Amino acid sequence: MTIRAYHETSKHRPERYAPGPGRLDWANQPDPWRSYAGAPQVALPLAADGLATRYNDVRRGSLPAPAPLDREHVGLLFELSLALSAWKEFGGSRWALRCNPSSGNLHPTEGYLIAPALPGVAAGVYHYLSRKHVLEQRAQAGDDWDAAFRGPAVLVALSSIHWREAWKYGMRAYRYCQHDCGHAIAAVSLAAAALGWSARVLDAVGDDDIARLAGLDREADFGTAEREAPDVLMLLGAAQVTVDVDALVALSGHCTWQGAANRLSTSHVDWHDIDAVHAAAHKPRITAEVVPATPALPPPAQPALELVVATLVRQRRSAVAFDGVTGMSADAFFAMLDTLLPRPGVPPWSAWATRPQVHLALFVHRVTGLDAGLYVFLRDATALDELRAALREDWAWHKVGPPHLPLYLLIPYDLRAAAQHICCHQEIAADSCFALGMLGRFGLALREPWRYPALFRECGMIGQVLYLEAEAAGLRGTGIGCYFDDAMHTLLGLAGSEWQSLYHFTVGGPIEDVRLSSLPPYPVAGR
Repeated sequence: MTIRAYHETSKHRPERYAPGPGRLDWANQPDPWRSYAGAPQVALPLAADGLATRYNDVRRGSLPAPAPLDREHVGLLFELSLALSAWKEFGGSRWALRCNPSSGNLHPTEGYLIAPALPGVAAGVYHYLSRKHVLEQRAQAGDDWDAAFRGPAVLVALSSIHWREAWKYGMRAYRYCQHDCGHAIAAVSLAAAALGWSARVLDAVGDDDIARLAGLDREADFGTAEREAPDVLMLLGAAQVTVDVDALVALSGHCTWQGAANRLSTSHVDWHDIDAVHAAAHKPRITAEVVPATPALPPPAQPALELVVATLVRQRRSAVAFDGVTGMSADAFFAMLDTLLPRPGVPPWSAWATRPQVHLALFVHRVTGLDAGLYVFLRDATALDELRAALREDWAWHKVGPPHLPLYLLIPYDLRAAAQHICCHQEIAADSCFALGMLGRFGLALREPWRYPALFRECGMIGQVLYLEAEAAGLRGTGIGCYFDDAMHTLLGLAGSEWQSLYHFTVGGPIEDVRLSSLPPYPVAGR
């Protein structure tokens, strides 16, 4: 089976890493900006500094009154999710950081707006160009377009350019593209919530629908440019609005399309395994899952820092090193995990269309009031018996923390060396307050292949929440894509392939690189 074969071949192992490029061909490093030559541009205002919504309110589900759907607030949506957050300089080199995290800062994720006529934005399809904070109008829609939107709403489509990641990471790049899509889903959901809008992934929509709506299937518009893989379609707006996707798909064929995609690299390395797994995981239209109502839960405790959303998302960084000294309190640790439980109307989980299929195995190192050791955190308490049966049978499974938090101690032990070894010998996994691996129900992907990328996307959403929670706690996080898959399974005593470790993460006290200069993301006046 293609999914199983790709997953096994793309695993890192202590004796050999997954197939990669061998060296970085700097002359062919992909252009970080996808743009469409000839597409008219709609400048978006930079208005995040005026948004008063606080992060703690959003994470507790206390959202502001819905903002108008217009050019200014669409601009805010992208400014707080997919836009630049800063420029960095060192030794004559200059590179951009963005609000949505990305493996290696390579940013394979592209965003598209599909909108009815809004104040300042004509009806049609737009590509978001983060470098300039503008919308590139890809399609001009006809008079029937607006009728497909049944209430005040817009659609946001996300896609991936696999080559951007494969240039550096080779075969494993497909995994990382899905992580980054998950980061972006959570970023868009949280930005929408800060504006008082609901956001949800339209899970019944197939890949072909997304490609048609965003113009990704238009051969003439891409030519020799790198193609984009459709990922997800999100509906944003008032809580109860709907959209007739069938009508929009049909009408997109009658739009006036414009703009030609730029080529990102002059030459490429073909990763046939990525092409094969992408084809195997192609998602048809499906019947959306009916997700059981989640139990009422108390809100998570307030983080240490009371920050507005705009400040938090723009200061988010990936740590490159931890000091190996900083700790955190057990209460702060519990609050951070608490935000990973789905609650009705609370982003980003209110945007996710399926029940949780990813749980956490945690290496606790420096959490005051909590034993160092190995823990399991269930994001769906009903998975306890199944996951317990899948792991080593002599684990303790001692319940700890607040009563509603499904957190279990497996063994009290100093596992810093084990965490570092599993994470490709990276010290950040041992020098942190805690590190973790995300256990996804891989068996779902073997039965329904389109669920394979969805599992990684769910992991990416968890990662984005942890990134923001770490910043709000006065710490810093970083996602870890390099880890020894089966070494993690062996440590847990995980047998079979129903569960697999799909992403790792760590949180701690960062060591700042004072050699780097930081510059604003956009010119203060003008562009």
